Amino acid sequence: MIVRSLSTAVEARIDRAARRLLDAGHQPHRPVRLFVTEFLVFGAKQAWACAFGALLLGSMAVASLTVPAAFRNDALTVVAVLLQLGMLVFGLETVRELRVVLLFHVVGTAMEVFKTHMGSWSYEPGGLLVIAGVPLFSGFMYGAVGSYMVRVHRLFDLRFDRYPRQWLLAVVAAGVYLNFFGHHFLPDARWVLLALVVLLFARTTMHVRIHRSTMRMPVLVAMGLVAVFIWFAENVATWAGAWSYPTQLAVWHPVAPTKIVAWFLLMTISVALVTWVYPALPSGSARWTADSRRLRGARAAGAHRLRSSGPPGPRPLAANPQPSATERT
Repeated sequence: MIVRSLSTAVEARIDRAARRLLDAGHQPHRPVRLFVTEFLVFGAKQAWACAFGALLLGSMAVASLTVPAAFRNDALTVVAVLLQLGMLVFGLETVRELRVVLLFHVVGTAMEVFKTHMGSWSYEPGGLLVIAGVPLFSGFMYGAVGSYMVRVHRLFDLRFDRYPRQWLLAVVAAGVYLNFFGHHFLPDARWVLLALVVLLFARTTMHVRIHRSTMRMPVLVAMGLVAVFIWFAENVATWAGAWSYPTQLAVWHPVAPTKIVAWFLLMTISVALVTWVYPALPSGSARWTADSRRLRGARAAGAHRLRSSGPPGPRPLAANPQPSATERT
């Protein structure tokens, strides 16, 4: 059976080095040591997945303190382009994943142009790298969400139980996107759409491979946590003056927590776009044994796809499915 490579070449080398460090000496069998190891690996992978977004957010904060307002929009656009190129050149993102990131750009920029025209939020005037009055770096903010989504899917080798049908997800995601435009002219359907999203993913569970253990989490919880995290990032960005809501024009104050609902709905669009590259695989479709992890680390640098490992023997994996590694609930 063929399974997709879970690492770029750079990430494969980091993965091998990290495993040599973590597994050196003795195995962390004690519960506390095991928990600490898994917790640190989880945090490190999350931070690695957020690399593009964190660098872009940091650039906004630095630009607000160092770059004159008239040049700030163009400076942020140039920095965002360099960051995106760096992700590719240094092997942190694949060309295949870039397709999703660029799609996030297009979807996000179209909404930015409309929303700023309707007065939902605004940017500082000035700059040459703009489209319909919207600085081009705005699309990179949506691209940062896309970058995180595709990388976290790969780094944690996500698998799903009871994933909704793709066409249903596409219909609901399209409805969410259209409502971002339509609620300015028609009754706002966000609460109906929110209920549909909850019904769609109510029984869906996500399996997250960390180091040795696999954690299970409801997809709705994961989407909610990401929405809250984006809301925190949005507060930093508006404080840095990247854009402003009408109530922040006179003086900055935190973004209303109700925006978390909008970001949660955006997660539905994000999930639909990411599954264009990474179809949602069932939890039993791959084996997360120590042997398969070592194989992936040894060969991912030289191959994009590799064969899953397993116990010696001629039996094909597809015909003799084995349980995944011990799951932690």
